[in-house]
Amino acid sequence: MTIKVHGNPMSTATMRVVACLIEKDLGFEFVFVDMATGEHKKHPFLSLNPFGQVPAFEDGDLKLFESRAITQYIAHVYASNGYQLILQDPSKMPIMSIWMEVEGQKFELPASKLTWELGIKPMIGMSTDDAIVKESEEQLSKVLDIYETRLADSKYLGGDSFTLVDLHHIPNIYYLMNTKVKALFDSRSRVSAWCADILARPAWVKGLEKLQK
Repeated sequence: MTIKVHGNPMSTATMRVVACLIEKDLGFEFVFVDMATGEHKKHPFLSLNPFGQVPAFEDGDLKLFESRAITQYIAHVYASNGYQLILQDPSKMPIMSIWMEVEGQKFELPASKLTWELGIKPMIGMSTDDAIVKESEEQLSKVLDIYETRLADSKYLGGDSFTLVDLHHIPNIYYLMNTKVKALFDSRSRVSAWCADILARPAWVKGLEKLQK
């Protein structure tokens, strides 16, 4: 049975799932969803994700949405495939879980707003909202200060090895490295080194190539 990812190459959430599948060395079919025409807000896509957002995921009869839920499914069900993206040690797993929550609840909001305003809007001919950028930069700076401290204790946010925690960050960081917000990352030496490390992951590079075809 073929794994299918229904998504859009510009979507950070789609990128997250594709990178996870490649880290796990899993074959899959990419099904392009034309968001410019609103395909994600219509049937039949709504039967896969009732919220009308990409990506949607199919593994045989199983249908999932929400990128972080999808990556956790992939990492657990296909644990023996490819690179190990979860920490199975009971004493380390809760720490990884904490930092996964931090990414989703603290990092994602300002980072995704900045990605939209500075990364995607210019590509599609929309004007940037400077007020949103300023507010989001301030919020992201506070998060990155905490990351700088955390990375003094471990090489990666979730522990001493690359995990889903780090993978979940990559798409937004990828966009932001091509904007003025790069300075926020570069000004923190440990954060900067961590960004360089995770952006150089072969699976991420391969995923970008696949999505850009």
